Amino acid sequence: MELYFPTELGEQLAFISAAITAAIGFLTMFAPGLTLRFLGLEPREGRNEGFAAMRANGGMLLGFALMAILLAQSTIYLTLGAALGLGCFGRILSILSDHGAGWRNFLLLIVFFILAALPLAYVYELV
Repeated sequence: MELYFPTELGEQLAFISAAITAAIGFLTMFAPGLTLRFLGLEPREGRNEGFAAMRANGGMLLGFALMAILLAQSTIYLTLGAALGLGCFGRILSILSDHGAGWRNFLLLIVFFILAALPLAYVYELV
């Protein structure tokens, strides 16, 4: 099986978004301590359930993004963009409802908004 790299700009941007999402998922799955430290969510002593949750979320991101890369279908890119967009919506709810207006939340909101916008722009032919 050959890795397909798109030729048109819109699909390249969607592909890059999926690749970055896969890298984030890989890092989250295989380095949950580093991820939790960056997010300011270090687990308490003797309580390591946070690592399992981070690994599961990282695996989900990695699997989703890899399937978008391997299948290279508009509907998969649409689903990836919608899922990342709803993640942005959840982060906005957290900022407004949970008083989570820290720099990390805003930084991740911007990053995931861009990651969501690129595949959606490709699917809706805005690029």
